[in-house]
Amino acid sequence: MTMITPQPMDQQEEEEMLVPHSDLVEGPQPLVEGPQPMEVGPAENPGTVENQASDEPQASRFTWMIENFSRLNVKKLYSEVFIVGGYKWRVLIFPKGNNVDYLSMYLDVADAATLPYAWSRYAQFSLAVVNQMHSKYTVKKDTHHQFNQRESDWGFTSFMPLSELYDPSKGYLVNDTCVIEADVAVRKAIDYWTYDSKKETGYVGLKNQGATCYMNSLLQTLYHIPYFRKAVYHMPTTENDMPSGSIPLALQSLFYKLQYNDTSVATKELTKSFGWDTYDSFLQHDVQELNRVLSEKLEDKMKGTVVEGTIQKLFEGHHMNYIECINVDFKSTRKESFYDLQLDVKGCKDVYDSFDKYVEVERLEGDNKYHAEEHGLQDARKGVLFIDFPPVLQLQLKRFEYDFMRDTMVKINDRYEFPLELDLDRDNGKYLSPEADRSVRNLYMLHSGGVHGGHYYAFIRPTLSDQWYKFDDERVTKEDMKRALEEQYGGEEELPQTNPGYNNTPFKFTKYSNAYMLVYIRVGDKDKIICDVDEKDIAEHLRMRLKKEQEVKEDKRRYKAQAHLYTIIKVARDEDLKEQIGKDIYFDLVDHDKVRSFRIQKQTPFNLFKEEVAREFGIPVQFQRFWIWAKRQNHTYRPNRPLTPQEEAQTVGALREVSNKAHNAELKLFLEVKHGQELHPFPPPDKTKEDILLFFKLYDPEKEELRYVGRFFVKSSGKPMEILTKLNELAGFAPDEEIELFEEIKFEPTVMCERLDRRASFRFSQIEDGDIICFQKKLLPEGEEKFRYPGVPSFLEYVKNRQTVHFRALERPKEDEFCLELAKNHTYDDVVERVAQHLGLDDPSKIRLTPHNCYSQQPKPNPIKYRSVDRLLDMLVHYNQISDILYYEVLDIPLPELQCLKTLKVAFHHATKDEAVVLNIRLPRQSTVGDVLNEIKTKVELSHPNAELRLLEVFYHKIYKIFPLNEKIENINDQYWTLRAEEIPEEEKNPGPNSRLIHVYHFKKENAQNQVQVQNFGEPFFLVIHDAEILADVKMRIQKKLQVPDEEFSKWKFAFLSLGRPEYLEDSDIVSSRFQRRDVYGAWEQYLGLEHSDTTPKRAYAASQNRHTFEKAVKIYN
Repeated sequence: MTMITPQPMDQQEEEEMLVPHSDLVEGPQPLVEGPQPMEVGPAENPGTVENQASDEPQASRFTWMIENFSRLNVKKLYSEVFIVGGYKWRVLIFPKGNNVDYLSMYLDVADAATLPYAWSRYAQFSLAVVNQMHSKYTVKKDTHHQFNQRESDWGFTSFMPLSELYDPSKGYLVNDTCVIEADVAVRKAIDYWTYDSKKETGYVGLKNQGATCYMNSLLQTLYHIPYFRKAVYHMPTTENDMPSGSIPLALQSLFYKLQYNDTSVATKELTKSFGWDTYDSFLQHDVQELNRVLSEKLEDKMKGTVVEGTIQKLFEGHHMNYIECINVDFKSTRKESFYDLQLDVKGCKDVYDSFDKYVEVERLEGDNKYHAEEHGLQDARKGVLFIDFPPVLQLQLKRFEYDFMRDTMVKINDRYEFPLELDLDRDNGKYLSPEADRSVRNLYMLHSGGVHGGHYYAFIRPTLSDQWYKFDDERVTKEDMKRALEEQYGGEEELPQTNPGYNNTPFKFTKYSNAYMLVYIRVGDKDKIICDVDEKDIAEHLRMRLKKEQEVKEDKRRYKAQAHLYTIIKVARDEDLKEQIGKDIYFDLVDHDKVRSFRIQKQTPFNLFKEEVAREFGIPVQFQRFWIWAKRQNHTYRPNRPLTPQEEAQTVGALREVSNKAHNAELKLFLEVKHGQELHPFPPPDKTKEDILLFFKLYDPEKEELRYVGRFFVKSSGKPMEILTKLNELAGFAPDEEIELFEEIKFEPTVMCERLDRRASFRFSQIEDGDIICFQKKLLPEGEEKFRYPGVPSFLEYVKNRQTVHFRALERPKEDEFCLELAKNHTYDDVVERVAQHLGLDDPSKIRLTPHNCYSQQPKPNPIKYRSVDRLLDMLVHYNQISDILYYEVLDIPLPELQCLKTLKVAFHHATKDEAVVLNIRLPRQSTVGDVLNEIKTKVELSHPNAELRLLEVFYHKIYKIFPLNEKIENINDQYWTLRAEEIPEEEKNPGPNSRLIHVYHFKKENAQNQVQVQNFGEPFFLVIHDAEILADVKMRIQKKLQVPDEEFSKWKFAFLSLGRPEYLEDSDIVSSRFQRRDVYGAWEQYLGLEHSDTTPKRAYAASQNRHTFEKAVKIYN
């Protein structure tokens, strides 16, 4: 069986994503602003005493009560230290969020700063904010982590929204006290630095691209179904295909490497073939949906090939949906196919319970009778039976369910057992339809199980033997049967207390790792499916291509392994300077990565290397002179001095060590060659201390062009005015052309280029070997205004700061609208003026810009405030990256005005019309709710001119608040809650002394595992009920108010609900008697409920029914 194990849904993202500052990352991650660990390299010997935790986990719960929580005025807060497993821990929170609008919370190693080098410890832990009103709404997130010097804290930057935490009605702050719990279990750490999966298990893992563990677990499962692997190998591909553009070839390549590689395999080629970019690789997806989408793609690509129909043969089964009337002879059946089955976990103790529930007969009677064509409405039985099961049976366990109150998927960690051997013919074939072929024995063996508990991995027994293996991204380990099966059932594990000082009673620790996907193989088909797959199954061109890739990889590995025996010598020449200056580079002289490099053994004498240069460049040894480059204090890189004869007599390795104190393997040289007539080389002139080698660049302001024109020696006692004729000759100017000279001094962090005094000596101007002199024609005063960048300094300043920015309309964030060349030091006003100019807009203040998130490739959530940034560069920087994208909007009013206003999205409900009108109300921030309602009156049609309005806060079809007219709108949030405006009915204005205003909500009821679940929907409303008024009269008023037809209204049931529990009412019941209590928690929790019969099918077969709400749908684009 293959089991794949997932992580709790409300954990949001997986902790393996190590992008600490990314807007993408919502899961556990290392804290950036915690106690900073020492910067160290990988541990040479991680087996320190710190690692010696026992195999059995040692666990404890720590409770932290924080008083005066809302008045905390600190960025971060540590708990007191507590001890688990002999180690010191503490909880770290950011009460106002770690640069996010969420509470941020982490588990921290309290004594990290004093622990020995290379310490590590492994802990499974959960962090929780306790809901002190309803414990079932406690927010709890779980993960596990190998703590070490680099990652001494781990947890959740986006633990829970601050808006929920600080809302006193939600129950997380009671008497301004917040209760935090940490359950920590310390387990034995394994030394994975030296672990070799291939050597230990014979199998290799898959590398994780960021959040692709869900995909890795699925790929390993599919790979270990040999019949499937063989079919993939037999899909036609050609030697001209590229893996990044062909899913079949990318999958063939991946499977080949899993079969023959010695180390873990990358999946980037495969995800590229899906059409995914980096952003997709950092998104957590639903593994079942990926399985379905990938199967569909492969099925489509197998059509018309020798392996057509393989997916169906392996995974397709059929079931029959039937409805059978009880009192008349009528039966309706429909045959449907499936590739996987979704089984309920909640309320089921094992797989057989789930199958029983799957085929459970539902009675259609009462209001839910079946319309049987000519027989009309009839009592009937409805159900599902199986016609046939596939050779490979994939079971998706419904480990997640939707929590309506929290609007999120929550994970079900209940204990749920699955057998090693699954008999679907049991109890005389009770799961089979009458037309099923009973000669086929439906006995299955477990092949693999997908597990989820912090992240995804898989347990697989590739040959169906007793030996199980755990495939966890790059790591593959042998596992025993107990670990692979029983420990993946879920449920709770009682862990003994080891620390008498903390909660001395043993507590139960939920097993968050549990199976969510099972793969069974039919015993009768075992030999066909677990078949041999060898090289003859792999196309010749594929074998050759992949072997060549392996050889290239091996060459690189060997090259790397032998690197310490060689020196890389990079030789720059005049030709390189001419080629690069003004095109690839403008500052300094050369990009050393683009010059000719030589890989020379360190023991080679330098004179022998010169012979190599003579062969390569055609310059005899006696005509070569080499200069060493030096990095100056101002960060420029220039030729510093020629090599001495003594240095040239040394080996290459010795010379590199002398020349380069930064211990890399490169030696950078400049080759000076003196050319005579017809470019014939001749020996370089003798150089004395008085001689200085200078390099010259020529600037043309008309063409805005800088180019290299040559180099020559000058005397340090000489003056620039003495070389003007020679420079004019180099530039092709007349001998007496007036020119200006500048010294290019530096360009980091700012450009420094100063005019050179032509009358002062070079020595006086501190000119030395390797300096760069830029020159240009002297401009007349009118020339200064004629050109954008009239002089060398202004041109270099422009080059240093120029930045092409791609502008996109905010409503179309994927498409470039236009590009502008701007400067990094442009002010905010400069940028918006250029954008307005391009768009033909008179008022630049109506432009609003939003920066780009380099990780998500999306606009950041918050736009740039008016003049809130100094320079363009500040708009483009995203943590350690610089973007070249900005998003723009054209506003209807200037941005400074808009920022003084608050915009609220309000739905206005007319007294008699069905349709609500959504209004965007924009008012000054200090305005009140009364001002909002007055503004609404000017925009909508009222039932009469003197109608009074009110503003309500609606959340999940319940009314939580009526806003007081004098409440300031500045703090009203319309992001999480719906704001609704409506007319106040006349009867509510003067209700009478014994009348009450009650909440009325629509709801549907679901019976799930003997538990009633109430789901509200539709528009809630208020109703005045009078003293002694019976339900029959209330119903008449409600029907009239809602204008519901008699036939529909007759199906509704009426109930009094308190905290989600319905108490059904009879027409003769006095309604007001139910609404006497005034001390309930939240008026919205006591209401008159209008129950609608749920006409949706009992069992949904849609593949997406188990979708996680925060996920983007899986798409394979190619």
